[in-house]
Amino acid sequence: MSTAAARRAYTGPTIFSFGFRPFFLMGAAWAALTVPLWVWSLHSPLAAGVHRDWHVHEMLFGFLAAVIAGFLTTAVPNWTGRMPVIGGPLAALAGLWLAGRLAVPFAYVLGPISAVVDCAFLVVFAGVVWREVLAGRNWRNLPVAALVSLMALGNIAFHLDARLWSSGLGERLALGVAAVLMTLIGGRITPSFTRNWMRARRLAPEPAVSGRVDQVALGLTGLGALLWVLMPDAPATGVALLAAGAANVVRLVRWRGWAARSEPLVWILHVGYAWLASGLGLLGASRLWIEIPRSAGVHALTAGAVGVMTLAVMTRATRGHTGRALAAGVGTTAIYVLINLGALARVAAPFAGGLQPGLLIASAVFWSAAFGGFVIAYAPMLTRPRAAA
Repeated sequence: MSTAAARRAYTGPTIFSFGFRPFFLMGAAWAALTVPLWVWSLHSPLAAGVHRDWHVHEMLFGFLAAVIAGFLTTAVPNWTGRMPVIGGPLAALAGLWLAGRLAVPFAYVLGPISAVVDCAFLVVFAGVVWREVLAGRNWRNLPVAALVSLMALGNIAFHLDARLWSSGLGERLALGVAAVLMTLIGGRITPSFTRNWMRARRLAPEPAVSGRVDQVALGLTGLGALLWVLMPDAPATGVALLAAGAANVVRLVRWRGWAARSEPLVWILHVGYAWLASGLGLLGASRLWIEIPRSAGVHALTAGAVGVMTLAVMTRATRGHTGRALAAGVGTTAIYVLINLGALARVAAPFAGGLQPGLLIASAVFWSAAFGGFVIAYAPMLTRPRAAA
């Protein structure tokens, strides 16, 4: 059944009519809330259960996992031609995600039960993606299913890390998966949406078609991510990540993003991909030169690439799937500006000496304003029926 036919046949609550609706809304709201809680925890002894590991975990396996779920539960049916996960099954999947958010802060009370509850969401979601990709014989997207499975393994490793050892393996695995996913999916949608926008306006030359440069960039990103997961401090890891960053810059230039500078809904994808390339490069440089702090590369990938790309995808997908015009108004453009200001402040903070505390607070304010702004502007679209054509 096509997604359009599924939309016509569905008669339940609007919020569960497509995966992007609950997961984009919950993920954005959680992103807006968790960062201020983290900053508060740095200055208050009352913030029980809110600490660095909680912050890292909720950014990767809470917020990011929700956005990935929202995107894939909507995209996979288009890839496979199968019925989307909607209604009761979607509500159950969203409930699993929410249960994890409630369980993690109380790990010291619940013990291992907290980890089991939290890990259930990504394990079940990975199974859903595998089922749909295999049933639809959509072999091209087997790597996507594999990456979701690795994300689930990363969450399990994160909990084991917290109880048995402190290797950071789960954290690195999740961030490596995020980098490869952005390279893979961003490498499809960014030139495609740019090409569509340019064709509608008869602009040329169009973005370069996929070829050897794209394969090299994806391969180097995968290699760099793998080495960082397994050998985070090795010089070879730094070299591979620097090479991946450079290859992705070349790839990005070939997509001619400047041609779409008049449409924020398009150029934001290019900005997000630029954050990905710079994050890989900074992370690689931090392995080779002690003057470059590791946190700069990590936050260029998280606050920068993840933050910008998720908002770019959520705004565009929400508008497209709810029947709105594919154009960014003042509010959406403001969200894009805020998230980039937040990323710039967070990446600059470790270089800023005495200004670091102020930049951290500014970054948190900008980040929360961006995702809070998304919730305010897009909740009506996500919770109400599709606009009439």
